[in-house]
Order: sequence, then C-alpha cells, then structure tokens
Amino acid sequence: MTSSIKQSDRGATVHDMPRGAPSPKISISIGADVHGRLVEAAESEGVTVSAWISRAAEDRLAITEGLALVAEWEAEHGEFTADELARADARVRADVGPAGPARRP
Repeated sequence: MTSSIKQSDRGATVHDMPRGAPSPKISISIGADVHGRLVEAAESEGVTVSAWISRAAEDRLAITEGLALVAEWEAEHGEFTADELARADARVRADVGPAGPARRP
C-alpha cells in the first residue's frame, strides 16, 4: 500500500501513512528565530524536535479543550467568582509549583 499526499485545510502537506506506520507526517514552516529556540529546547530536554512539537501540540489541545469545558460549565452555572478562581490558582500552584508542571521525558 502506498501513502497518499493531500493538502490540509491549514495549508500543511499531510501524508496518509500506510497501515502499521507509527504516525502521520506533516511539513511545517517556522521563522528562523523560532527554529533555533525550538532546536535548543528539544536538545535541552533530550528529545527530538518532532517529540517536542508533538508534546507542545498535545499541551495546546488540552488547554483549548479545558477552556471549552470551563466555558460550557460557566454557561450552565454562571461565571466563577474571584474567590473561586483564587482558590483554584492556589491549588494549582500547590500541585505543580509556580513554574508549571514538570516536563514529561
């Protein structure tokens, strides 16, 4: 079976991988300054650029999905109060620290 190539709705080239392939491949363009910082970040974490980008996309999708769930909850129950937000912030900081969650390997 051969892979097919198609254009995504965002302009990226997407390759449909044959059955059994580990993951789909895409091609992206980024600015030179971002590229250098990206390579440095991946190297400092001991992962490939592909793994770093994949994790960043997973993180961004989780944030987007979480914000949508919060908006849905607030639409049904009303907006969170300042006190509720402060307590949530304190709980998150206690769980993950001020620098954010530890990075996965």
